[in-house]
Amino acid sequence: MLALPFSRRESLSLHGKRVTLRLPERGDYQEWARLRGNSRAFLEPWEPRWAPDELDRSGWRHRVSRYREDFAQGTAIPLLIFENIGGKLAGGITLGNIRYGVAQSGQIGYWIGESFAGKGMMLESVRLVLRHAFDTMRLHRVEAACIPDNARSIRVLEKAGFQREGLLRSYLLINGAWQDHYLYAIISTDVRGI
Repeated sequence: MLALPFSRRESLSLHGKRVTLRLPERGDYQEWARLRGNSRAFLEPWEPRWAPDELDRSGWRHRVSRYREDFAQGTAIPLLIFENIGGKLAGGITLGNIRYGVAQSGQIGYWIGESFAGKGMMLESVRLVLRHAFDTMRLHRVEAACIPDNARSIRVLEKAGFQREGLLRSYLLINGAWQDHYLYAIISTDVRGI
């Protein structure tokens, strides 16, 4: 098995000017559940349908265990986004479906609490993850899929340097309906000075 640059680390954190990204911990439950619950109507149109126990503590424990397992196996880096000033949880971002060999790629996905939207925190978070993906992990390509109606997410991706490559028809089951998604991608040679 290929030794991955991050596979043996117990923890990972990425620091920017306004945000810090780190792996989720069990102790993050209350803040995570409160932010997600308060932002439910804002998030639901862009996410898979929420389970009845979506915000339960037992579901959070299972989620954190799965996140840690994915991180240890080198298949994903799930991170929570925290404000540097005040330390409040603002959202989450994951670099997932990480592949090496001939692909050297991953896929990025993210969410932000409604009260933090439009403040540039997600753009900074995406750039931090891209730097880590390209400089530390030596990936060649990072992809993102975005519902065509999600103008905010499209702006984040395009400001971060992603290019739209096509339309994925009926790509993901979002909020109970199969949704088309734009495919965006950025490659390592695209990211001068991000």
